[in-house]
Amino acid sequence: MKLTVEDLVNIGRGAAFLGTGGGGDPYIGRMLATSAIQEFGMPEIIEPDQLDDDATVLTIAMLGAPTVLTEKAACGDDVDLAIKRMEEKLGRKADALIPIEIGGVNSMLPIMAAARLGIPLVDADGMGRAFPEIQMVTFNVYGVSCTPLAVTDDHLNALVIETGSAKRAEDLVRVSSIELGCSVIMSSYPMNGKQVKDYAVHGTMTLALEIGRAINRGRKEGDPVEALVDYLQTTPYYNQCKVIFDGKVTDLRRETTKGFSIGHCHLTALDGSGRTMEVAFQNEHLVARENGELRAIVPDLICMVDRETAEPIPVEALKYGQRIKVMGVSAAPIMRTPQSLEVFGPKAFGLGEEFVPIEDL
Repeated sequence: MKLTVEDLVNIGRGAAFLGTGGGGDPYIGRMLATSAIQEFGMPEIIEPDQLDDDATVLTIAMLGAPTVLTEKAACGDDVDLAIKRMEEKLGRKADALIPIEIGGVNSMLPIMAAARLGIPLVDADGMGRAFPEIQMVTFNVYGVSCTPLAVTDDHLNALVIETGSAKRAEDLVRVSSIELGCSVIMSSYPMNGKQVKDYAVHGTMTLALEIGRAINRGRKEGDPVEALVDYLQTTPYYNQCKVIFDGKVTDLRRETTKGFSIGHCHLTALDGSGRTMEVAFQNEHLVARENGELRAIVPDLICMVDRETAEPIPVEALKYGQRIKVMGVSAAPIMRTPQSLEVFGPKAFGLGEEFVPIEDL
């Protein structure tokens, strides 16, 4: 996969869509990646199958509340330090990096990191979307240890965390991130190449790029939302997709608490029918209910886009009166297994409903 700086715009837009409201603002990530590429050159993007089975692969990501991530970005040295601390703890150098999630800023930060460090970036991630907590990845579901885990901030404070479970690591990292300003750099889930091949969601950077291109193409041809749906229907993971609501924002509650952006968005249909939809979120959209009836639920994707331009709208950019189309999109099959649903299904977020695939709703 050969990237150009111009491709970053489309990757960022596609990643914002896959971020399902969270993952941080990809514009910030694009600026960071562009700056690193100008200084260090474009990193090599490789397929999982190009990795040696014993290669050392590390994740790199920003963690915190999206409302804070838009104002408190990485400085670069903090990214280098997180990888350095992991390499020191493991006693070996990283052969490649991989995004922990493809959504939002965390699609771009790994490009920045790979450029700065001069090592390849794997075209894959741990979920094919974004999720708020670090245990909510396929790597954890299938037995990869989350720790050792390195956390750094823009003042180059650094912590290395070791725990017996990914959920305990999440609890400790979340408390640490609050103390460090609700925006930190994190490297975790040290893996070998075989584990990446077996447990990652493959090809998601390419998919983000093509989603962005589809939106751009639709803007030129007249209906970007339709163009987006048409493209998604050709993909291996996101082929079950539909606009499930067309309305305007009539009520919004959003607060930054416990290291997350938590709340709900209410929409009223634009067709005069009086129908309403509520979308609840914890960084990412979790559940959509129309007139109280379930329309989409995690781990499937609930994505909000501008009804005219198909521009993805993150949680922190929601505003009263916005005209929005809400889309329901199928998650990757590996995200829907019984093992996966135990980790990031509805019950993991305290929701009362059972998971029902979007195509059955």
